[in-house]
Amino acid sequence: MIRFAAVLLLATSALASAEAYEYPYDNPYAATVLGTPDSVKADVPEKIPLKVRKLPRFEGRQIPDALWYGAQLDYSYAKQKGPAPLIFVIAGTGAAHNSEKNQFLMRAFYEAGFHVVGITSPTYPTFVIAASTTMVPGEQRGDAADIYNVMEKIWAEIGPGMEVTSFNLTGYSLGGTNAAFVALLDEERKVFNFRRVLLLNPSVNIYNSISKLDRYLENIPGGVDNFNKFFRKIVDQIGSVYKKSTNVSFSPDLVFEAFKDNPPRDEELAALIGVSFRLSSSALVFTSDVMTNYGFIKPANVVLTRNTALEDYAQVSLRVGFTDYFHEYAWPYFQKTSTAKTREEFATLQSLTSIQDYLISARKIGVVDNRDDIILVPGEIDFLTNTFDTRAKIFPVGGHLGNLEQRETAAYIVDYFK
Repeated sequence: MIRFAAVLLLATSALASAEAYEYPYDNPYAATVLGTPDSVKADVPEKIPLKVRKLPRFEGRQIPDALWYGAQLDYSYAKQKGPAPLIFVIAGTGAAHNSEKNQFLMRAFYEAGFHVVGITSPTYPTFVIAASTTMVPGEQRGDAADIYNVMEKIWAEIGPGMEVTSFNLTGYSLGGTNAAFVALLDEERKVFNFRRVLLLNPSVNIYNSISKLDRYLENIPGGVDNFNKFFRKIVDQIGSVYKKSTNVSFSPDLVFEAFKDNPPRDEELAALIGVSFRLSSSALVFTSDVMTNYGFIKPANVVLTRNTALEDYAQVSLRVGFTDYFHEYAWPYFQKTSTAKTREEFATLQSLTSIQDYLISARKIGVVDNRDDIILVPGEIDFLTNTFDTRAKIFPVGGHLGNLEQRETAAYIVDYFK
């Protein structure tokens, strides 16, 4: 009888734990913008002994004068006093190593006893300038090689002063997709031999995701013709937050932070998300175009200096979405060297579906996502659960990374690596 009662108690406790997930927003757009309220937020330290360093300049690379600020790539890290596992954290679309989400993950891991290293997204301007081989991000295997090279350089700098028991890898959003391709590359290079890898809200098919994000701009009140008015309103609100911020990089994180206390109406939320990612695409397109002198935004015969007024170029680049970048820039750029014969094949090569066999067999790789993730299309959650099986943790609500800082979500992420 006592044993039966004990088993019943354990079963009841497990059921309660399974039902413990508390997250207040069942609107995925509100969740994406508003994030996690304090009432259900994980208890993570405000600060850790984080240091920022710059990698040496890309050997032989000529940096246009207008992009002088990105000649060296920043990264951040914090080390434990003794031996510990290390986790690399890759930032999401258009975000730097010190983005709000990256910093949250690094604080959570550090508190749990890990060395941590923050990596900038290959879509962030300074990565394009200082670390991208092609200077045209978006081809996943090339981006993975660039990220891997950055990791090797970081390890060469900080490794001698660190006792590391194992290497691990995670990333959020596009950074999660990047992590899958980096893990695949590591199987060949075996520099790190990652013990565990976790993809956080990854894009399954990048083209599907960017198409959705671009279409969100169609929700601008009054239509896309009102983009400038809507954008100015957002910029004004972002500006007030940016002036007060000390740790948020100019990225989608910053846009969402600006609207937490004064969110738009429901019909504007999708448009706000679209605009936040448009900021990322415009910065990426302009930076890549200047670096390659491709002539996409800036005429190829025009030389920009650090004193050149860039407002006109900014206005043009803000009209260029991720899908425009794919069709009119990335695919033409890679067409001659890619194994893909069509742009559709090229798009498929950038998706997790193209490496599904590896993801099924690599038991060290897991995934965390939400059933209502706004960057996924119908069927992609099923792809994740079918591919990762017991290694997939799918929460019922949370939008795109809205629940990242939620108690149960953060606990699962940290415990996965333990």
